[in-house]
Amino acid sequence: MSESGIARIFKHGRSQAVRLPLAFRLPGDRVRVRRVEGGILLEPISVDPDAWFAELDHFADVPFMEDGRRQPPMPDLGDLFE
Repeated sequence: MSESGIARIFKHGRSQAVRLPLAFRLPGDRVRVRRVEGGILLEPISVDPDAWFAELDHFADVPFMEDGRRQPPMPDLGDLFE
């Protein structure tokens, strides 16, 4: 992260708001907010379903549950209602 800047914090009603500099503006009207070790992270929320599914495609080659599931064997169905 080579870019940095200073943003103004202000009150809007009972909420705290941040006025982002032009270089840091995000698309849309909502952001995802997460606490991280050094502070708070703002992430744009994608409202384009094609872009959302394209991001999921990045995981297409990642094996899911490669070693299988570890679970107890299924009970005998005949014993359930006796």
